[in-house]
Amino acid sequence: MQKRATVFFGLLIIFILSVPVYARAPMTVVETTVNRVLDVLRDPSLKSPAAKETKTEKLRVIYKDMFDEMEFSRRTLTRNWNKFTPAQRKEFVDLFERVMEKTYIDKILDYSSEKIVFYKETMVSENQAEIQSKIITSSKEIPIFYRMILKDGKWKVYDVVVENVSLVQNYRTQFNEILAGNTPEQLLEILRKKVKAH
Repeated sequence: MQKRATVFFGLLIIFILSVPVYARAPMTVVETTVNRVLDVLRDPSLKSPAAKETKTEKLRVIYKDMFDEMEFSRRTLTRNWNKFTPAQRKEFVDLFERVMEKTYIDKILDYSSEKIVFYKETMVSENQAEIQSKIITSSKEIPIFYRMILKDGKWKVYDVVVENVSLVQNYRTQFNEILAGNTPEQLLEILRKKVKAH
C-alpha cells in the first residue's frame, strides 16, 4: 500500500512539475524565435546593401521555422480553399508565404531597435494558444499578439495581430473580394506580381 502511495505521489509530482513547462512552451517558442529575427535585423554585418540576400535567407529560415504556412493559407482562403486544384494550392501556399514573410518582417523592422516584451500566454485549447507581446517606444506601446497551434509536437504561429488587426483576417477580406469576381488563377497571378515586386 505504501509503495503504491509512493508511486502515486511520484507520478503526481511529475505531472505538477510538467504542467508549467507545457504551459510556457508556446511563449518560449515565439519569444526565442522573435529574438532570432531581431538578432538578424540588428546585426551590423548585415546592414549593407551587399548583405541583403544573406539577411533575407537568414530571415526566411527563421520564418519557415516560426510560421505554419499551410494553416495561414487555409485560414485566409477559408471556403475558397476548395476552389483551388492541388497544384494551385501548393503554389498559393508558396506565394502567400513570401508575401506574409515580407509583411511580418516589415512590421518588425519598423521597431527592431525598440524594446519588445512578452507578457501573457493564454491557452485557448489543448493545441492552441495566444501570446501577447508589446513593442515599447518612447511615445507609445504597440500590441502584437501571436496565435499559435501545436502540430506534431511543435508550436507554430498561424496568425499575427498587430495593433488589433489580424493579418489572416486582413488578407481573408482582400482575397474574398478578389475571388468574388476572379478565378484562383487570377489571384495567383496577382500574388506572383506582388512577390516579384519585392
